Amino acid sequence: MQNFKKDNLTVKIYDTRAQMGANAGKEVSECIKELLKEKDELNIIFAAAPSQNEVLEYLANDKTIPWEKINAFHMDEYVGIDPVAPQGFARFLKNALFDKVPFKTVNTLNSLNDPDTEAVRYSKLLKENPVDIVCMGIGENGHIAFNDPHVADFNDSVLVKKVDLDDICRMQQVHDGCFATLDDVPKYALTLTVPALAAGKYQFCVVPAATKVNAVKNTVYGDINEMCPATILRRLDNAVLYCDNDSGALIKE
Repeated sequence: MQNFKKDNLTVKIYDTRAQMGANAGKEVSECIKELLKEKDELNIIFAAAPSQNEVLEYLANDKTIPWEKINAFHMDEYVGIDPVAPQGFARFLKNALFDKVPFKTVNTLNSLNDPDTEAVRYSKLLKENPVDIVCMGIGENGHIAFNDPHVADFNDSVLVKKVDLDDICRMQQVHDGCFATLDDVPKYALTLTVPALAAGKYQFCVVPAATKVNAVKNTVYGDINEMCPATILRRLDNAVLYCDNDSGALIKE
C-alpha cells in the first residue's frame, strides 16, 4: 500500500480492489461514528456506480453504524429515466444500500419531475441538511457526479443543475455494463454541482480499475481546474482518494 499527500489530498493505493473497498468502507464507518459523538444526525451523499460496489457492500454489512441517525442523499440522476430502470442511480443505490439499512431518511432525485423544478426542490433539501460526508468516485473524463469538464464550474452559484453529458462520460456507462450502446445512454442528467460536493466536511473518493488510470493521474498531477473537475479534491481539507493497483498505476509518492 502507498499512502501520501498531494496538496491537501490524501492518496491511498492498495494492492487489490477488495482491499481498497474494505479500507475505504472502514474509514467511512469510523468517520460516521466520530461525527455522531458531536451531532445527533448526519447527512451523507452517495455515488451510484459499479466503482462503488465494494465500499457500498462494506457499509451495508457494517452493523456498528447507527443508520437511524443518517439522512441519505445521492448526487446525480438521468433526466427522464424510469425510476425502476436498472440503470437509474437512485435504483442502483436502493439495491446496494438504501433498502438494506434503516436510514432516518432517504432523499433521491426524481427523474420524472421537471428538471428545473427538481433542481430547486433538491437544492432546498441540501441547504436544510448541510452535508457531512460525501462518498464519491471519479469518471473516466475526470468528472465528479455529472460535472463533466464542459459543464463543471468550481464557483457554481447553484447546488443542483441540469447538464448535458459528454460522449466520454456516456461511453463510460457502456464500459461499466450499464447500457449496451452509446445511443442507449441518456444525454441529460441532474447533478449536484462541484460546490455542493466540496461543501461536505469529508470526501471519500473510491476509484478502482484500469479504465480510470488517466483520470486518477490527472486528478493527482494535473492543474487544478475544470478540465479535470476531480482536481478540486486537492483543495479540500479532508478528502481521501482510494485506488487499487490498476487505477493507481501511473501515480506514486
